[in-house]
Amino acid sequence: MITLLRKHRHWLMIVIAILALPFCIYFVKTDYSAIRPDRFARIYNRDITLVEAKRDARLLDLARALEMPSLGQDLAAGANKNDQGQVYAQFILNLQILRHEAARLGIRPTQSEIVDVVRNLKAFRGGSGFDLNKYNDFVQNALSPNGLSEAQIEEVATDELCLSRIKQLLATGVSLPENESKANYEEAYGKLFVSVIRLRSADFAKDIQVTDDDVRKYYESHKAEFKSDEKRKVDFVSLSLTDEQRKLAGKERIDALQKLADRANDVTQAMLEKGADFKQVAEKFQLPLHGTGEFTAAAPDPQLNVDPRLGSAAFQLTSQELVSDPIQVVDGFYILHLAGIVEARPLTIDEAKPRIVEAIKNARTRELITTKGAEIVRQLREATSSGQPLEAAIQKTGVKAEKLAPFSLLEDPTAKSNDKPEPKNEPSDLIAIKNAVAQIEPGSVSDFFPWEDGGVIAVLEKREPPDPAKYPGSKAAFDQRYLGNKRTIVFHEWLRDRQRDAGLQFSHG
Repeated sequence: MITLLRKHRHWLMIVIAILALPFCIYFVKTDYSAIRPDRFARIYNRDITLVEAKRDARLLDLARALEMPSLGQDLAAGANKNDQGQVYAQFILNLQILRHEAARLGIRPTQSEIVDVVRNLKAFRGGSGFDLNKYNDFVQNALSPNGLSEAQIEEVATDELCLSRIKQLLATGVSLPENESKANYEEAYGKLFVSVIRLRSADFAKDIQVTDDDVRKYYESHKAEFKSDEKRKVDFVSLSLTDEQRKLAGKERIDALQKLADRANDVTQAMLEKGADFKQVAEKFQLPLHGTGEFTAAAPDPQLNVDPRLGSAAFQLTSQELVSDPIQVVDGFYILHLAGIVEARPLTIDEAKPRIVEAIKNARTRELITTKGAEIVRQLREATSSGQPLEAAIQKTGVKAEKLAPFSLLEDPTAKSNDKPEPKNEPSDLIAIKNAVAQIEPGSVSDFFPWEDGGVIAVLEKREPPDPAKYPGSKAAFDQRYLGNKRTIVFHEWLRDRQRDAGLQFSHG
């Protein structure tokens, strides 16, 4: 790759600059909690080993470090973004699917195309275009210490090209006719005048009584669900920046963190030796050994409150894998060693009673609210169909309706920022209200729409079309956004279909 890039020097202006990308953070913070088994998954009638899964997980780290969001986001489609283990798992599996489908479709990017992608990566751009110094610095300081090379840059660039080609192929069947564009524009930006009836959980829950007999019956039918929380105890060592190093920034801070990362990796390698003892290894590396008390997943030991991933990592350890990988926190790394497990046990009825009472109350509250909501909707619809004024019909049901300030399903793209209402002025359930009225006609009553603390019934009084004078100026941006959403949906549906056809089977998680 470097040879090919140097062939293009006639059009490059090389600028000397210091690379300030936080690549160390990308390569050492990976949470492999979702890929612990020896066999990570099975796909296309073959096993993906743990070693292969970890390698592909590092490609996601690399794509992030190279600022290639499309590859990471599209191949992690469907994962909970708050669960990094799930994100890595989806990426690993969808990467296998991408490569299989690209080969099946005969998509083979040329070397010159790969070079074009690499030299246009944001991570390697300087003030005058591609910066070879940034490229060399990245290879030397980000890739080599982590067992990667220029070949992996080519690899993710190839994957990016394959992904782009497949998305282009899928997009050929997606269009946006003019009448559809205009209709969706008017629906998105038209002004809606809405009254809303709110049913609140607290109003229904306060009168619900739960008897001892209710508790006994619920316990007998759900006994297996009521267990104490499993508890863990761990020993750990931490490798942290000094007070002076914490003041560093840019490449100096990265270098300091990388040295800690190397030392942390040495510690974990030492623990892989036969008969290794965590206490002795800590003493060998002159690291103070700390120990926790027993703690649950929901309430980690205070010593682990430095980062939420520490408590989570403690509950991924097993009797076969007693020691964690280095876990990066803000100013260094932690390595955990499983010191003990207190297994979950069945709860007695008295111990489980508070949870049972809460579960029964919640279930009955939802049932009462849903029934009441459906009844109000029925009454209002019958009244409006018979020509009765809506206000009188609402009053007859014994509930109160609140008129909301007019709003659009989407923000007006031409509105100035100072014309937009402050978020604090918007009702907390506005999303639910928008969902309730999106598909009904003026003068109609929505279905009952459950929400966090109860639910809403919306009455769409009228809909005013957006200013037609704004449509020509907003059309291009709206069409691009709408068409992009349609294409994204098509790609995600394609990916789900390919997962099914691949015979995907998770081994864990």
